[in-house]
Amino acid sequence: MRFTVDRLDHLVINCRDVDISAAWYQRVLGMDREEFGSELRTALKFGGQKLNLRPHDHDTRSWIAAATCAPGTQDLCFVTAVPTEDIIEHLQACKVVVELGPIAREGALGAMMSVYCRDPDGNLIEIATYGSE
Repeated sequence: MRFTVDRLDHLVINCRDVDISAAWYQRVLGMDREEFGSELRTALKFGGQKLNLRPHDHDTRSWIAAATCAPGTQDLCFVTAVPTEDIIEHLQACKVVVELGPIAREGALGAMMSVYCRDPDGNLIEIATYGSE
């Protein structure tokens, strides 16, 4: 039987320091931190999704993981309704370096404008806006 996927529920990011990464995503991207599970794992919630933050040197017996768990290997795009000028202003206020943008890109729903930066582990973070430019 063939099926289709409805949406992403969560992604896992491997971090050198979970607390530093969580604080960055809270401060820069406005995500809400929560602890979950019997081992008090860390998640960041936004919209109907979440990011789980996993220490890169985790015990694979307690948390199944990808074959390679290296910090800084993610390339993630987050969508917001904020104009790119406001995104850049906010990143600068947070002392986050803008790597690229604003620049036109093609997203899952069509044309969008994107701004790129990096999180504390060096993951490439794209912040995109549909239909504002």
